[in-house]
Amino acid sequence: MKDAMDMPSEIRSTVPGMAALRDAAGRSIADDAEPIAHACHAIARRFHGGGKLIVFGDGASATDASHVAVEFLHPVIVGKRALPALALTNDPATMTAVANVRGFGEVFAYQLGCFADPGDIALGISPDGNCTNVVRALDVARGRGLLTLALVGGDGGAVARGHLADHVLIARAAEPAVVKELHVTMYHLLWELVHVFLESGAVR
Repeated sequence: MKDAMDMPSEIRSTVPGMAALRDAAGRSIADDAEPIAHACHAIARRFHGGGKLIVFGDGASATDASHVAVEFLHPVIVGKRALPALALTNDPATMTAVANVRGFGEVFAYQLGCFADPGDIALGISPDGNCTNVVRALDVARGRGLLTLALVGGDGGAVARGHLADHVLIARAAEPAVVKELHVTMYHLLWELVHVFLESGAVR
């Protein structure tokens, strides 16, 4: 993976170069199987206890936040349990009102203060782990007793360096498109394994 990430940008931009980046970064998900499983088990325990999932991210990660919430609320597999989830990016009226009054860095933290309970789960998504509003929200969530998770990219940025989440899952790539693809893979794994734990009874 290091060799691929060290490629000159003109090579990385070619199809083979991007494929090499994606392949190496994708294999790193398998290397992180244990921390991913621990995160899923922790999420399943919170759901079993009556908690809800609150997801947030800005820019392209806002679409991921919405996708994650829909996955849990409306399972695509018949017979899977619908689980309570909320994407803080889905209400533009609230987002813009908070940004106008308190600043964009507070758009998620402020909403957590309104909607989150101590038994809930906070999942922040950031392509590099440095999004100010995601960092701030994770800090607030931990202070309120929520289980905190982060999907980040690159080297994990401020989220990883500051240990700002109980579970930090890193898409180990520098290219935003690769990080995006790996995040999609990761949160589908989260959805699948959370249901495995809930259905197995391993959350009691």
